[in-house]
Amino acid sequence: MLLAWMLLAEGEQQTGPPGWSTILLLLPMVAVFYLFVIRPARKQESQRQALVNSLKKNDKVLTNAGIIGTVVTISEKEDEVIVRVDDNCKLRMIKSSINRNLTQEEAAKKPAEPQKAGA
Repeated sequence: MLLAWMLLAEGEQQTGPPGWSTILLLLPMVAVFYLFVIRPARKQESQRQALVNSLKKNDKVLTNAGIIGTVVTISEKEDEVIVRVDDNCKLRMIKSSINRNLTQEEAAKKPAEPQKAGA
């Protein structure tokens, strides 16, 4: 289809500014770019924001660096969270460095398991 549009555009041989054929070629490309690049990025950002907003004390989390720990405190003003890794080791990091909330994932799996056993 794109080849047909290009042949149609070549047949016109305009010497002035680009006409409707060029605009008609660009519109589908913009639509495809939106569907495959912009829309998924917005969806991923909204999921990430929901993860950060749902964090609470004593949640077991996994960071982008692969560190597994438990949330000790969450600072709303400074966009910080303190994660306990061992008994005496606490790490201060920004909220966006949290990749997964393992507590929520485990809670989501538990109700699904009894349904499988009952079926």
